[in-house]
Amino acid sequence: MKRRELIKTGLIAGVALAAPARAFAMPQKGSARDRELFAIAKRELDRAGESIWKRDIVGIADFGLHSAERRFHFVNLDREEVQSYHVSHGTGSDPEHDGYLKTYSNVEGSLATSRGAYVTWEWYVGRYGTSVRLGGLDPTNEAAFRRAIVMHRANYAEPAHIERYGRLGRSNGCFAMGEEQFRIALMNLSGGRLLFADSLGLANEGERLAVNSIELLQPGRPLASQRYIPGSY
Repeated sequence: MKRRELIKTGLIAGVALAAPARAFAMPQKGSARDRELFAIAKRELDRAGESIWKRDIVGIADFGLHSAERRFHFVNLDREEVQSYHVSHGTGSDPEHDGYLKTYSNVEGSLATSRGAYVTWEWYVGRYGTSVRLGGLDPTNEAAFRRAIVMHRANYAEPAHIERYGRLGRSNGCFAMGEEQFRIALMNLSGGRLLFADSLGLANEGERLAVNSIELLQPGRPLASQRYIPGSY
């Protein structure tokens, strides 16, 4: 995709994210799930501190849900709105390929998803086309840059893939998204914003579903500072 076309289509998506509430296909404003997502976003922003320099929109990936669920949430704190889409997890996190994430890993070559807080950096064109670089802020994901864990578009993350197979395809540990969501992420979640991934298991009604027993992050612990030197891989 040419840069000019990407910016043009991305700007359209960006306008959609900032549009009045009636333009959103989203849960009822103020739902129990949304209120918990707002609380998590604010908690993680506080934990990240100065590592995050744009604090209006937070991305939250809830890997406690099946990949057929809309489990990637754009949490707009300024407008108190949530917009939810699909996101893939890593092959190494789901070796049975049944759509459920079972393990996290920060090890290079694991092809697994890493949990924790990330800072989003700039976008670039690489192996997966246009992508957004990520920096891991926790011990559980500090290897994200070395592992080339990014946000990128993928055909296997499109809703049509769910319609055919009942689940999304798997990534190499990256946050793989469909075309529509990636354009929104590119224009509204890159450039110094927070992305947080964990097994939350938040259903639409607000209750928590049962998730795999994995050691949880300590929410009160401050995050590591990230200093990024532009480059390519």
